[in-house]
Amino acid sequence: MTPSTSHHIREQFEHCIGIIRQASVEILLLLDVHESEGKDPRWFLEQLDTARLGLGGWGPVAKRLNLNDAEMSDFTLQLRLLQQRVPQYESGQDVSQNQLIAAVRVVTALEHLRLQQPLLGYNTDLAPGNESQQLQAHKQVRAIELMIKSLIMQAWPDPVRLNNHLKTLFNADRVRRWLKLSDRNDVLSGMMFSEMAQMLVDKKEFSRYYSSLFNDRSMLTLLVEPRKTLQTFLDDIRQIRNALTVQQPLSSAQILLLDNYYAQIAGPIQRAFEEGRTRINPAGLMAVDASELHSFWENAQKMDRQTGGDLFEIRDSIEKPTQRAPRTPEQRDQLISGTLWGAVGVMVIAILVGGFWLFTSSQPAAHEVPVSAPVQAPAKEMRETPSSRENLTRMGVTWDENNFRSAIDRNDTRVALLFLQGGMDWKLAWTEQAMAANHDEVLEVLMRYRLQMVEQKPCRRFIATVSHAMSVGESLTSMRKQYLQAFCTVPAVVQRQKYEADQAKRRALAQPDASTKKWQSIQSAIYDVIR
Repeated sequence: MTPSTSHHIREQFEHCIGIIRQASVEILLLLDVHESEGKDPRWFLEQLDTARLGLGGWGPVAKRLNLNDAEMSDFTLQLRLLQQRVPQYESGQDVSQNQLIAAVRVVTALEHLRLQQPLLGYNTDLAPGNESQQLQAHKQVRAIELMIKSLIMQAWPDPVRLNNHLKTLFNADRVRRWLKLSDRNDVLSGMMFSEMAQMLVDKKEFSRYYSSLFNDRSMLTLLVEPRKTLQTFLDDIRQIRNALTVQQPLSSAQILLLDNYYAQIAGPIQRAFEEGRTRINPAGLMAVDASELHSFWENAQKMDRQTGGDLFEIRDSIEKPTQRAPRTPEQRDQLISGTLWGAVGVMVIAILVGGFWLFTSSQPAAHEVPVSAPVQAPAKEMRETPSSRENLTRMGVTWDENNFRSAIDRNDTRVALLFLQGGMDWKLAWTEQAMAANHDEVLEVLMRYRLQMVEQKPCRRFIATVSHAMSVGESLTSMRKQYLQAFCTVPAVVQRQKYEADQAKRRALAQPDASTKKWQSIQSAIYDVIR
């Protein structure tokens, strides 16, 4: 690192620390902690803990800041990471790239917090923005996506073997959906960014195919291992990509974060290319003309409309389709009951067969035929209509939660109905893809079995999904209204949505532009449905 580079990083870091100190005073004021001056991240964490004790827990703190539990946890986690990276800071001391990244991540978290809580007015601008930086960001996100795609294709050059591998990792139904959305002989073009990134950072996949390319001690060291750091960076990039897809300009903090992420992800691959260990050239991917770049983002926007957006975070590993969910108490009781009744049935058949054998063996041969005739009659009477589970088995479908979800995704009402008739529970989150694809038939089947919907507190996620769909141009369909009315009319949810609608209205009044007015109409429309 040259002296000029080191000086530039230190300036950026000190600017971030200044923003965090200013924001901490305003945030703590909302939490009834009055401080005249902000200090280092450790002090901010201690004051947040004081506020938690004063308000009675993190729940009231999150409510004051208008964050949900996951957002509150993520905010404190990022503060702790910065505090660990920078236990103490004196102006002018050297700053590493990891310390800068940790500080910028906190600034982006503060931007999200300010968006959620309009009472906060601190400034998070790191530098004046310009069109060239926004254009560079578009190029960097495109290059990272194409790098991931190329890495997967390098590991699996045969399309047939790649398809089979994807079926093993995910399931056949998801692969069929990707093929339907993809270009010819290119299943990866039908996958979302998070799904391709998930293949890269999955524990087994990364160690088997990709770890050697990222074996650089100077890169991807923010967290305990390169794979985990890469996973965290890519999930942040997913959110930045979502903003670019809906043509939302990036903040200066997001641009700076993306710059650092790109350097850490592309650096090891560029070195591997120069050493002849890979054919992927990040510098070549960045050298893209305007028409090609426009075509890429046009396709990304089209895919976003078809899939409903890339909403799901990049996890630590791929959930294998063979993994079964833990049985509920009702399912265990049903299994035990079925086993016992099966044992009783076997015993009855054994007694009938034994009695028949004893009876026929004591009669003359001439009477064997008339005696056997009445024995067959009750056997026919004992036959019952096949159960839903038996019908599924005959169709080659195992009694598995993943197969049920796949049936919902592909609008297979027959299979979905058999699962429901057999007593399988379902969750509201499973309907997201069907909602996006307007699969009203299977959604109506699920609605008939609404008492088997067992997801605890499903409405926050469901309303967020519906809001995002409406923000990218989809309508509040009658089916979405029906589901909102069926599951989200409880007082707590109605009160929270009323608050969201009021906050959106305040933002629209404070900053009257197309974006805030659109968000106000979305939140108000949802509130009108459930109130």
